[in-house]
Amino acid sequence: MSKKKILVTLLALIALLTGGYSAWKNNHNALPDYIASGNGRIEAEETQIATKYGGRVIDVNVQEGDFVHKGDVLAQLDTAEQEAQLAGAKAHEAAAQSAVKEVQAEILHRQSDLNLAKTQLDRTQSLVKNNAVSQKLYDQRKAEYASAQAALDATQAKLSSAKDQINIAKAEIDRLQIMIDEATLKSPMNGRVQYRLAEPGEVLGAGARVITLLDLENVYMTIFLPTKTIGQIIIGAQARLILDALPDIVIPASVSFISSEAQFTPRKVETRDEREKLMFRVKIRIPKSLLSKHIDKVRTGLPGVGYILLDQNHQWPENLKVNIPGETQDKTPNDPQQQEPQE
Repeated sequence: MSKKKILVTLLALIALLTGGYSAWKNNHNALPDYIASGNGRIEAEETQIATKYGGRVIDVNVQEGDFVHKGDVLAQLDTAEQEAQLAGAKAHEAAAQSAVKEVQAEILHRQSDLNLAKTQLDRTQSLVKNNAVSQKLYDQRKAEYASAQAALDATQAKLSSAKDQINIAKAEIDRLQIMIDEATLKSPMNGRVQYRLAEPGEVLGAGARVITLLDLENVYMTIFLPTKTIGQIIIGAQARLILDALPDIVIPASVSFISSEAQFTPRKVETRDEREKLMFRVKIRIPKSLLSKHIDKVRTGLPGVGYILLDQNHQWPENLKVNIPGETQDKTPNDPQQQEPQE
């Protein structure tokens, strides 16, 4: 057999094998009518770490890409001015406390004067009835008693004012302490730093963003599905995710959101023909319990395909059963916190 014939035979064999593989792959990847699918990317909820009060940035402790735990200190603002004001407020409180003690001592003195005036008035009243003393003396004792009562009332009013000063000082201390505490920016979650937006030395206003965090326990994929499919999907429906970077791993998920309004599919997600159709946005969310166990491996931005079980009475085909190292449960746990309000 000539070399030319051998080459033609080999090319024909390769073409046959390629066609057979393509047909097998198409049949293997064909989805049953009770499963819908769409392309998307892994996303995570963003949290903006911002200043509550203005101030100068002293330090930023993280870099973009760093993993942080809940409670970690991300950045620190200057608090020298607030600390000086706090010292003044504490001194004001101490002075108010001393003023209260002085007024309380004065009240005891005024109360003693009132008791003496009352005793003298009572004695004079008995004597005047027997004409043992003059009416003039009785009127004098009565005036002395009224004066003592007025002095006591005035001192008690001073006590109330002095206590108000203590409360004012304590409120100021609490306010300044809150400002000092808020100057230490801490992570509210386990996550990854996406953006570092401020540097030491910068003076920021209230509400200025310093760090953008990705919540790695709040991860989802957004896909777009046509009208004829969207009517068959319910919130909480089982779903599966397969990422291009990890084609052999099937990740469990569930439908957490279905848009109430149709829209054109974004250019980066679908083909031109599909973009011309109105589609509905659907979020497929990975269970928080699973993310917490594998949080160090969570990556955002990875493209992949999301699959949704339209009829919950059917089982997943073999190629879409959960396949995660260390995970054996082929069922998406119901998590009511994963559901989102509809738009």
